[in-house]
Amino acid sequence: MATKRVVLHQLVGHRFLGINEQGDKVMIDGDQPASGMRPMELLLAAVAACTAYDVVDIMNKKRQPLARYRVEAVGERAEEHPKRYTHIVITHYGAGPNVTQEALLRAAQLSHEKYCSVSASLNVPVEVRAVVEPYELGQPA
Repeated sequence: MATKRVVLHQLVGHRFLGINEQGDKVMIDGDQPASGMRPMELLLAAVAACTAYDVVDIMNKKRQPLARYRVEAVGERAEEHPKRYTHIVITHYGAGPNVTQEALLRAAQLSHEKYCSVSASLNVPVEVRAVVEPYELGQPA
């Protein structure tokens, strides 16, 4: 089983810097004015990016490479806490010299039904457990 790790460092208030194991960084911000995406926006972006990777790969394998491509993710959230997403719509816009809409639709379906791990994680219960440890002086920041 593969394990991934991300560490968030509080900068100020609701502003955090997320860093993965490779050192890539993302600003996550809930303050006003925001200087990064909010966590629920990042979740939408993660679903959109995951399916986009799949679609690009599938279309290349079909020998219908996309010359222009974008993905939009729109999520509806519940009114009551925890205000989770109740519906997410991923719209794929693609074109290219040999691209057919049928092939693009099939690639999007394959991603959603079989390959996209982010979407699959949202479609089943996932165990999330909270652990609390003291932040000792001298620990790496």
